[in-house]
Amino acid sequence: MELKEKRNEAVRASTGPMQPGAENISADHAPGVEEIRLRAYEIHLERGGFPGNELDDWLQAERELQGAAQPKAQQFKVAGKTE
Repeated sequence: MELKEKRNEAVRASTGPMQPGAENISADHAPGVEEIRLRAYEIHLERGGFPGNELDDWLQAERELQGAAQPKAQQFKVAGKTE
C-alpha cells in the first residue's frame, strides 16, 4: 500500500490541471483521443484514483472538451435579430 501512495504522490506532483485556452480551440477543432485520455486521467485523480469509474471519467472528459470546443460565434447575437 505504501508504494501505491508514493506513486500517486509522484503523479499528483507531475500532473497539473489543464490550462484553459492552452489547447487549440478553433471552430473546426474536435478533441482528440489523447486530449480526452489526459482529461479522463485528471478526473480519475481528482476522484482519488480509485478504480471502477473509467467509462464515466472518459465520458465526462469528452463532454467537457467538446463543450470547450464549441464555436465562440454561438455566444454572440446577430445585430438586428430579435428573439
